[in-house]
Amino acid sequence: MATEAGGEESGLVFHPMDQFIVSPLFGDGPVGMFTITNVTLWMALAILCVVGLMVLGTGGRSIVPSRIQSVAELAYGFIYKMVEDITGKDGVKYFPYIMTLFLFIVFANFLGLLPMAFTTTSHIAVTAVMALAVFLGVTILGFVKNGAAFLGLFWVSSAPLALRPILALIEVISYFVRPVSHSIRLAGNMMAGHAVIKVFAGFAAIAAISPLSVLAITAMYGLEVLVSFIQAYVFTILTCVYLKDALHPHH
Repeated sequence: MATEAGGEESGLVFHPMDQFIVSPLFGDGPVGMFTITNVTLWMALAILCVVGLMVLGTGGRSIVPSRIQSVAELAYGFIYKMVEDITGKDGVKYFPYIMTLFLFIVFANFLGLLPMAFTTTSHIAVTAVMALAVFLGVTILGFVKNGAAFLGLFWVSSAPLALRPILALIEVISYFVRPVSHSIRLAGNMMAGHAVIKVFAGFAAIAAISPLSVLAITAMYGLEVLVSFIQAYVFTILTCVYLKDALHPHH
């Protein structure tokens, strides 16, 4: 941003982080605990997409599946196999929650790629709630299923006896860091990609480099489509890993 001698701003001015501002959906007042915001709208749309996919995709259950039924069946089979492979048969009963979590993140990520949309998963407040729900859920489940034996998760019995207390401390610290890394990974990746696209869009206003900016935007957009799915996959597979630790805590 350039400033002339008279104090007026000139040149290229853009604010890539403005797209992440939470604002009221109705009016211009402050954002309170119960204020309906742009985040509320796009989270609701993501939920509607999840419900729509599963209702429309499984309603007919025809022998020759429609496109939406094929997508629903592929998603179902993909997540079911992931849960079964990682957690074993014991974890299959928690498949509905993990399936819902995956679909919500996928739709929230892809909806955020639409023009003028809001990416709810770019906010740590959203991803932290999901990560804390997983963390508290698997921790409670671990103690309910295993009792005090769940603490065996932190005791590396295969290590030399002298190293076990040190490794136990490291395991405890890494365990409580899980919700932090779980939430920041998703929010950080989504925010970074959208910010970079916005920066390239700002440079597109300069005629001399406009073609390069358009190419860069196209490449970044394609990368973001891939990242949107990968981040949902990573969040879900880590949830399965944490669930496995709760069900089978012994090293």
